[in-house]
Amino acid sequence: MAKHFRLLAIAGVLLVGLVALLAACGSSNGGSSGSSSTAPKQLHIYAWSGEIPASTVSAFEKATGIKTTVDTFDSNETMVSKLQSGATGYDLVEPSQYAVQELAQLNLIVALDKSKLTNFSNLMPMFQNVIYDPGDKYSVPWIWGTTGLAYNDKYIKGPVTSWKALWDPAYKGHILMLDNMLAAYIAAFQVNGYNFNSTDKAQIAKASQSLMQQRPLLMGYNATNFAQLLSQGQCWICEAWNSNITPVAASNKHIHYVLPKEGGSFWTDGFVLLKSAKNVDAAYQFINYLLDPAVAAAASNEAHFATANEAALPQIKASIRNDPTVYTPLSELKHATVFLNPTAQTALLQADWTKLRAQ
Repeated sequence: MAKHFRLLAIAGVLLVGLVALLAACGSSNGGSSGSSSTAPKQLHIYAWSGEIPASTVSAFEKATGIKTTVDTFDSNETMVSKLQSGATGYDLVEPSQYAVQELAQLNLIVALDKSKLTNFSNLMPMFQNVIYDPGDKYSVPWIWGTTGLAYNDKYIKGPVTSWKALWDPAYKGHILMLDNMLAAYIAAFQVNGYNFNSTDKAQIAKASQSLMQQRPLLMGYNATNFAQLLSQGQCWICEAWNSNITPVAASNKHIHYVLPKEGGSFWTDGFVLLKSAKNVDAAYQFINYLLDPAVAAAASNEAHFATANEAALPQIKASIRNDPTVYTPLSELKHATVFLNPTAQTALLQADWTKLRAQ
């Protein structure tokens, strides 16, 4: 969208009149950028793969006339790195909770104008004034879930309850770990009885050692199609995000997802407005659209993920709403880790992770 430039009248009534005419013909979106009334409406989003159904985007385009494109990423680290490198073509981004903190520290996002989000009150109380973003200054939660274990009971008999199963030699060659540094380390820390948010160098060394010892047992690291590989039987057990597993489990009775007894993790993905956004009005319209109960419910029903929208719950299918794999009971989350601002820890983990992934 074109920026508005103020013409300075330096002399003559004709020039003053021209300035007035140009101002009258202009338009403003209320943000840092303007929009020509003849320019096509558009919106550019950078989001987690699979978390915005294509049908939701199509319905938004039909309702608003705003052409919307969605590019996807498979890790917060990839997303942050791309934005830091100067990718300025996006308006909205969908980070997880700790990445909201990181983007704010990097001055890449702006505080939200809540007056433009009339549906904000539809969120569950637990997602209003969240611990990682006090006052919901920068972010609007969209979906939530957990990091745990998934397995195929055609190959693994009996319930799986511990991260230790990912180190079981009986499953050698059929184990997948998430190709995500923080996710992999949550299992490595917790299997040793440590709190993931620890920055103790001895505990980090032990967690790294555990991942090194596990490496020969793995089929590989995968953060994209691990759910499909599990359903097909190529993988027997994997570390998993529940939001990826639940659509597969809905069509394959042999697939199970559990939070390990050591805790697993609890995460939230939501939307933030980039400081470099060009389509500010469209961005607010999209967020407010997602906050509509019918829209959030339709997305949850289609993609089998847990929405943060409390007003949407009555419209979500009972089979999904009552599925603990999708909507994990809050009582089971009491031991789950919430990643919070792991910047200092990330620097300590990175060298070991790079070495591990080079194996």
